[in-house]
Amino acid sequence: MKKFDRSVSLRQVEIANQFLSALDKHIADLQSGQVETAYEVNQFAGLLFINPNHLSDTVKEVLGKSPCAVYEEKLIFISKDLLTNTNKPISEIARILDFEPSHFTKFFKRFTDKTPKAYRKENHPDLKTEKVTI
Repeated sequence: MKKFDRSVSLRQVEIANQFLSALDKHIADLQSGQVETAYEVNQFAGLLFINPNHLSDTVKEVLGKSPCAVYEEKLIFISKDLLTNTNKPISEIARILDFEPSHFTKFFKRFTDKTPKAYRKENHPDLKTEKVTI
């Protein structure tokens, strides 16, 4: 979170923190299979009993990025974790995070400049290959 700015009210900080908590819970629910579809900004706003535009404006002012950008960063973090620390097929990881596999590949590559398969090959402990020089 940005350093506290006097132009940001305590209520705005509270809303941003509530959004982050709701987002973390939702992503955990996606990972565990308790929910199957990703929320949109209007659904998070509904959980917080505020207008979606107010949520977007407030999150952007407090965190310096849109709710969608925050969500995407968290999805990339979770994706990297699943690719590195599990043996789940990439298509299953995509479905867990509510993506079609081809869309997941495009989404992941947009943020990492690598496909999920290439990222896994470089980072998964069972798939890393060490170069041997003689």
